[in-house]
Amino acid sequence: MYGNDYGPTDVAESAAQDRLPRRDEPLNAADQAALDGYFDELIDADQRIEPRDAMPEAYRQTLIRMIAQHAHSEIIGMQPEGNWITRAPSLRRKAILMAKVQDEAGHGLYLYSAAETLGVDREELLDKLHNGQQKYSSIFNYPTLTWADAGAIGWLVDGAAIMNQVPLCRCSYGPYARAMVRVCKEESFHQRQGFEILWTLARGTEAQVAMAQDAVNRWWWPSLMMFGPPDSGEKAATGHTAQSMAWGIKRFSNDDLRQKFVDMTVPQAERIGLTLPDPDLRWNEERGHYDFGAVDWDEFKRVLSGDGPCNAARIAHRVKAHEDGAWVREAAVAYARKAQAPAEVGAA
Repeated sequence: MYGNDYGPTDVAESAAQDRLPRRDEPLNAADQAALDGYFDELIDADQRIEPRDAMPEAYRQTLIRMIAQHAHSEIIGMQPEGNWITRAPSLRRKAILMAKVQDEAGHGLYLYSAAETLGVDREELLDKLHNGQQKYSSIFNYPTLTWADAGAIGWLVDGAAIMNQVPLCRCSYGPYARAMVRVCKEESFHQRQGFEILWTLARGTEAQVAMAQDAVNRWWWPSLMMFGPPDSGEKAATGHTAQSMAWGIKRFSNDDLRQKFVDMTVPQAERIGLTLPDPDLRWNEERGHYDFGAVDWDEFKRVLSGDGPCNAARIAHRVKAHEDGAWVREAAVAYARKAQAPAEVGAA
């Protein structure tokens, strides 16, 4: 079902639909109230909002911001590991890494398509990425210095992404939720690939163990930053979380997801045989969770604002790739028009 306005499924929904104005009618205050009421009924019933459903402008803009940032992160996120495709230590590793980077490109396409259902143009979103008006995850502004970084990204970064994204499969906006189902399935393979790289290195030579540990040391704290700044307790009134959770876009706070990630990752690190770089990390029997040290939110803000190790290089590479690929997009459009022309002539 692609829209809650395709047809009522029961008497109650039929009555609700009868209260709505026709789409070709101008909206007055009563009409707007009816539309807002129908939206609220769907949210309260934990139903999906579909592209043809009425929705508050603030809800639409929140989704555009969130989905666009997610899509941008997927395509920018191709770069750190893509840097190692030609230098992977074996043909098997090369093939796996190529497949993973290709997956990330596909994720970006799914998400841009989801954003387009909200009435925004993909080219507009890409322009905003290129000129700095829209953001992507700060995690991708760190360099991949060794092969072990591919493992740390797969295990930690993709692990954090899965923790963030699985709840989005239940997002209130249908196209976003459906896109996330496939994204999460593929990300689970990416995490296992990263885990296996580090597992292998941790059982290698002394130099390989040291390389693996160094990668984990560098990627641990940025991975915790991926969940976003604190948004519970005193911070609950700031940011977007409270409203996004009320609308069913988000299901958990940043802090809850970060805690779940730490609780999941500590036993995995012990299994691999590597140490997480946090002297304050310890099990809290009373809370039933791991306590962990303070995240450097000043670093997070600095990198997010453009002052990270690779911000300029990431965007420059992305812009060049977009410009170099212009002829492909133009050829695709020309082919589509050519294919459509005979159909239009026949219809006439």
